[in-house]
Amino acid sequence: MGLFITCGFPSLDATLPIIRAVDRGGADFIEIGMPFSDPLAEGKPIQHSSEVALANGTTLVDVMSVTRTFRTESDTPIVLMGYYNPVLQYGLERFCRDASEAGADGLILPDVPPDEATALKEAADATGLSLIFLVAPNTPKERVRYVESISSGFVYAVSFAGLTGDALEFDGTVQRYLEQVNEAIETPLIVGFGIANAADASMMSRSTDGFIVGSALVRLVDELWTNKSLPVNEKTKRITAFVRDLRPGTT
Repeated sequence: MGLFITCGFPSLDATLPIIRAVDRGGADFIEIGMPFSDPLAEGKPIQHSSEVALANGTTLVDVMSVTRTFRTESDTPIVLMGYYNPVLQYGLERFCRDASEAGADGLILPDVPPDEATALKEAADATGLSLIFLVAPNTPKERVRYVESISSGFVYAVSFAGLTGDALEFDGTVQRYLEQVNEAIETPLIVGFGIANAADASMMSRSTDGFIVGSALVRLVDELWTNKSLPVNEKTKRITAFVRDLRPGTT
């Protein structure tokens, strides 16, 4: 079970308390989003979170700082998720070195085609940073195997051809697709996009090794921090409860 939150949303000061609350809820790993102005795979909730984070002045240096601080408190794996342009601007080797030294375990950059990732993979491999690539319902089986061959940690299965935050449709198509991908690879398969509650998670976990929830958590954080009268400790308690209730079999 992985949870995603954008660094710097709803503020940089709020990011660590949110991540800690997610950790207390029992997340197996945490995705820290690196805000970007054109997050092409994201729906409105995560687009909004990136816009807010950038308006707050959040940078990759801040992402490294948050990761480093959290790592001193917890061994829960951290996966950084973002887009290629800021990483290129930062410098591939420098980014991977700094991310690894800060305590990050993996990296997801969905706009990097696997065929064009040689330099990125070399930089990641040199620092022990797992590089995670995505497959989708229209990915041919041969391509799935190729993606697996250059991925480390796990393969990320996009549940449907759409954006994060879109609703899942349980018509059997998604399940068949996940079963086919799982049969084609040996690397752990984690599914994301559209998973909002324990029922979604239970359904998606039948043919995978786990799931990722992003937009639903971002929506909850937005709702909680919009309520100015609610104390921060109550907000983080509700986040912990939300994460705990996501795990199939706990509700």
